[in-house]
This record gives sequence, structure tokens and C-alpha cells, in this order.
Amino acid sequence: MTERIRVVRTDMELECTSLDEALRDLGAELVLLPEGISEDDLVNETRNASLILMCYTPITARVFNEATSLKGIVKYGVGIDAIDIEAAKARKVPVVNVPEYAEETVAEGAFALLIALAKKLRPLQKAMDEHGWVWPSHEWLATDLSGKTLGLVGMGRIGQSMARMAGKGFNMRILAYSPHTSKETLRQRGAEKRDNLHMMLGECDFVSIHAVLNDETHHLIDASCFEAMKREAIFINAARGAIVNERALMWALQTDRIAGAGLDVFGHEPLNLSDHPLRDLFTMDNVILTPHLTFFTAEAIERLEEDALARCVEILEGKPVLVKSTDPRLRGQSHGVVFREMNSDN
Repeated sequence: MTERIRVVRTDMELECTSLDEALRDLGAELVLLPEGISEDDLVNETRNASLILMCYTPITARVFNEATSLKGIVKYGVGIDAIDIEAAKARKVPVVNVPEYAEETVAEGAFALLIALAKKLRPLQKAMDEHGWVWPSHEWLATDLSGKTLGLVGMGRIGQSMARMAGKGFNMRILAYSPHTSKETLRQRGAEKRDNLHMMLGECDFVSIHAVLNDETHHLIDASCFEAMKREAIFINAARGAIVNERALMWALQTDRIAGAGLDVFGHEPLNLSDHPLRDLFTMDNVILTPHLTFFTAEAIERLEEDALARCVEILEGKPVLVKSTDPRLRGQSHGVVFREMNSDN
């Protein structure tokens, strides 16, 4: 690359040192922008950009309309719900994500939340910190995982990893609500298919969300779903906060309609202790909260940076950018992209 190109990376709080250095080595003028930047400021910073890398910051139709030099968008992560895909297609700007860097990583994080809640690790640690010891009274009575039933909502790559860990690793029975996956495919992945979400939820001791956020799944888990669950059920969400009606989740926890929740994602991020609608979660001993970081390991970030850089180079060199995702929103693009062939493992 001989000419100086402007590359904008949003959400600079997520450190990607190797990616940033590699882009600068390519001769790019790299602009790093913070999470929460206003649309006005984003438009100003991207007006002459050739490439935008984003993680959480919304890329709106206005951004596309103003960024007349834009050659592509790279989501350094999986979910693309913050990108106006229709606006991108209208402007013939290819959009690509990095769908494969953290399947095992996020599943490990979700399973860690599940184990911690089943074993009551948060209140036990709190009691140990305050008193130095506790005796085996009823309030500390935990639960086994072996022989219990785990229900998965969504069986993409992360859901498959979760199913394997729970089934082969902990001898759990796996049910799956995944409307677009066949019974035979789910059976091969170690899960029993359920076509009725509410009926499945009633069978489960643990429920873990692994669906993609789209119009079909927005607020899929609502009050009726929590009413269908066992009172002893533990709920895990490491997918997207908006898949869950969080007011209904708060109700379920505050009324002991479910036994607990492990949450890594939220409809409005970041959380805070003062005025966030979910701030009461911080006071609940049967809730474990993590700050959307189940993906954040050294190994996963290395994979993320390598894949994101490869996509950036393709875009900046004017080559068709490789779309590995099976998401129909990305597969619906017709300009500046090439698709990896889909197979039964995707």
C-alpha cells in the first residue's frame, strides 16, 4: 500500500495491540475511538476512512452515507446487530465478522457461570471472607450436574461446544431448541431436539442461551418462559442481552421464580451501580455477573486479531473479503465478498 489510508477502530477499550501494530506497519493512519462515542463524532472521524473496525459501536445508515471512501467494515467479533446491513448493501460496502475465534472460550465461560451457581460459590466465598469458615447447613446445599438436564437455546458453534462439555464431560442430558437445525444434526451433536420452547424449559435444570440476536430472537426469553421453568432452574446468558426480556428476568429472580442466573451480557452495556435498570442484580447472592468478557482470553484474542487482520488486508487491497459466517444477513451480500462453502459443521 503506497497511499496513506485512514483506518478507524472503535471500542478502543478492547485492546488489540498486535492488530493495531500490524495496521500501522501496513502504512495506515489508525484512529482509535472510545466506546460510547456519539454518532456525530463517529461520522466526523469516519468521513474519510477507507476501513472501519468495530466491536460494539453502532454503525448506522448515516455513517455509511457520510463515509464516501469506505471500502469495508470488519466486526472484530461475532454479532453484527449493531451494523445497519441494509445501508451497507445499498452503498455496496462489504461487511464481515470473525465468527470462529472463541467458540470454545465462550462456552467455557458460560459453563464456569453454571458450575459456580450450582455450587453456590458466590455466597460461599462471601461467607468465607466475612467469617473465615461455614458449616454444612442447608443454605450451603449445592447441586450435582451429573444426571441433570441442560437446555440450550441455539446450537451454533458455541452451543455445540457447551453441549459437548456438559454431555461428555459432566454426564448431563442435553436438550436443544434450535428451530433451523434438524433432529438428526442435533442428535449427532449430542442433543435431543425440542420444537416447543416452553415445554423444553419445563424439563430443564439449567438453561443456557446461545442464539444469535436478530428479529426472530429479540426478547425470545420472556415472562412466559420464566414461568415455564422449574423453580430450581439456573439461567445462563453469554450470548446477547436483548435475547432476554430483562424486566421479566428481574421479576423471575426477585420472586424466586428461578433459582439463579449467570449473566455475561446485557441489553444496555455497561452496567453501573447507580442508575442502571439492572442495578439490583448486584445485591443478589444467587446471581453472578461478568462484564461481557467470556470471550476474553489470551488465546482467543490472538485468534481474533489474526483473522480480523486477514480480512482488513483483503479489503484494503481491493480483494473480495472472505465471509466465513453462515448468518443470512452477511450471506445476503453481493458486492465485494466471497463466501466460504457452508457444510454440516457450521
